[in-house]
Amino acid sequence: MIFSGPLWLLALALPIAAIWAGRRRRRAGLRVPTVEGLGEVARQSRRGWHKLPPLLRVLSLVLIVLALARPQQGMEETRIITEGIDIVLAVDVSTSMLAEDFQLRGQRQNRLAVVKEVVKEFVTHRPSDRIGLIVFAGRAYTQCPLTLDHGWLLTNLDRAEIGMVEDGTAIGSGIATALNRLRNSKARSWVMIVLTDGVNNAGTVSPDAAAELAKTLGVKVYTIGAGTKGLAPYPATDMFGRTVYQPVQIEVDDDGLTRVAQATGGRYFRATDTESLRTIYQRIDQMEKTEIEQPKFMVYREWYAMFVIPAVLLLLAEIGLGQTWLRVLP
Repeated sequence: MIFSGPLWLLALALPIAAIWAGRRRRRAGLRVPTVEGLGEVARQSRRGWHKLPPLLRVLSLVLIVLALARPQQGMEETRIITEGIDIVLAVDVSTSMLAEDFQLRGQRQNRLAVVKEVVKEFVTHRPSDRIGLIVFAGRAYTQCPLTLDHGWLLTNLDRAEIGMVEDGTAIGSGIATALNRLRNSKARSWVMIVLTDGVNNAGTVSPDAAAELAKTLGVKVYTIGAGTKGLAPYPATDMFGRTVYQPVQIEVDDDGLTRVAQATGGRYFRATDTESLRTIYQRIDQMEKTEIEQPKFMVYREWYAMFVIPAVLLLLAEIGLGQTWLRVLP
């Protein structure tokens, strides 16, 4: 058992002072003309009991001081184990992501809308990780730096739209920009997840060169190719302003994305529908777990009540006896 407020124990000098002052105090007396008959009175009196109220008061004061010192008993030692990884999500926002070959809650949606929904689920399962967001089309830029504020991250994810930068698919530039965010990280593990539905056709860095750089820095890259194999329904506007769908062949560079992943110790996945995309992010979530053991802490039980309650009862007893059975004349 320990005391959370040990300085309160210094107040135990107060009961000692009270006892010392009581001994020096003059006893009250009653002057009488004769002592005849006082012997019988003494035999019938409550001699010795007059010391009980002060004793109860002192004991009550001692218990109150002990309660203020907050006695505690250690009950359980706990260690917190968390997972700490720095993750950068690189998401393609080129116009090909407008293809509506995915479904969300029973309705047809474009690829980017579904990716946003699945990424949100992924982020909510990584509360202890810093996560950043890179978007790329004809060029790449940081939409959200690495952060533990996942609410802000998801707000920036919602703001990512197709057409916000010039069109194209700069996969290599997206990887290089993500690496620039990770190179100063002090995390125990670095991971990048690159999602695209096309072939690298823009930027100044090739995907293979970016993969070699990632390997040198020790960054594991997971790549995801999104979209159905074959023709995909792509929205267009007819002469009357109505939205119509045209079948469009959108190629995904499966071989190139596989090389990038294998060069860095990651894996390549192919997502052809919403459920497979969700499963891919879940698998990556399960594969990338790094446990960090934080300092232990002790769970304590407070015992102040075991001193407060007797102190109150003793104080009430002292007041009651002093005003009734052991009442004395002044």
